[in-house]
Amino acid sequence: MPGELPPFETWEMELHGHRVMYRMAGSGPPVVLIHGMVNSSRHWEAVATQLASDYTVIAPDLIGHGDSATPRGDYSLGAHAAAIRDLLAVIGIERATIVGHSLGGGVAMQFFYQFPQRTERLGLISSGGLGHDVSPMLRGAALPGVQNLIAIGAHPKVLNALWGAGEKMRARGNSKGVYLQAVARALRPLEQPGARTAFVHTLRSVIDIHGQRVSARDRLYLLERFPTLVVWGERDRTIPLEHGRATADAVPHARFETLPKAAHFPHLEDPDGLARVLRDWLETTEPARIDDADWGSVVGRRAPRSRIEAGVA
Repeated sequence: MPGELPPFETWEMELHGHRVMYRMAGSGPPVVLIHGMVNSSRHWEAVATQLASDYTVIAPDLIGHGDSATPRGDYSLGAHAAAIRDLLAVIGIERATIVGHSLGGGVAMQFFYQFPQRTERLGLISSGGLGHDVSPMLRGAALPGVQNLIAIGAHPKVLNALWGAGEKMRARGNSKGVYLQAVARALRPLEQPGARTAFVHTLRSVIDIHGQRVSARDRLYLLERFPTLVVWGERDRTIPLEHGRATADAVPHARFETLPKAAHFPHLEDPDGLARVLRDWLETTEPARIDDADWGSVVGRRAPRSRIEAGVA
């Protein structure tokens, strides 16, 4: 039918003995969309189907998230990035534009850092790993014993009550109802024990009670040859918009866009606006390419050439 959006199909593979789910749509140059904590590939559907007329869109479920396995193991950014590298290799995609939201932004930056030869562009949406500050709720979720509290909060009756209360608040014109529903949406994927364990391990790999533990700011200079997009929701209360603005300032050629309708989940709160920004960026930039032989010169540009230059006697 004319105007019908392409299907966002679900696929499954086994990687290193564990089930990995991913979704794909469209054809053309590959674009990888990486979700954040307590999200999954399905949350990208409204954006992915709008890009799929001209691009092959691949959205994996990170290990421990969505319908992928929840093994006892490594939930670090590097482990997630390596798993995406392996998934792309199996389905025959050598290089791609990498886009990540929140935790997925940290994974996307780690993917670029570990596998620059496989990266064509980098898109960061309300990304973690760009500053210390993060919401008190996420800092609190890193506390010992929080898994039991999450189990209570993720009970279906509690979630339905939260969602219903949010609906009533919104109907009365109370904007806080949106945030109540956001809490319910965030907790819903954590109904299963394995998902809760994976969430806690993933969270503690990047956040503690003091804030974000992992920062990529010292390596942003490595993006000098790569088209870079930074997008933030203007209503974001989870990770400050200032992190995005400072990142765009640190990468001189980066494009910085804000979405007035969105808070921390632009792909859910304003998918049309986000898809429009992504498409314009893809259409107006050329994919970068770097070889192993060139990477050393990029990294070495800020590295001291001798112990004397480094101030070491």
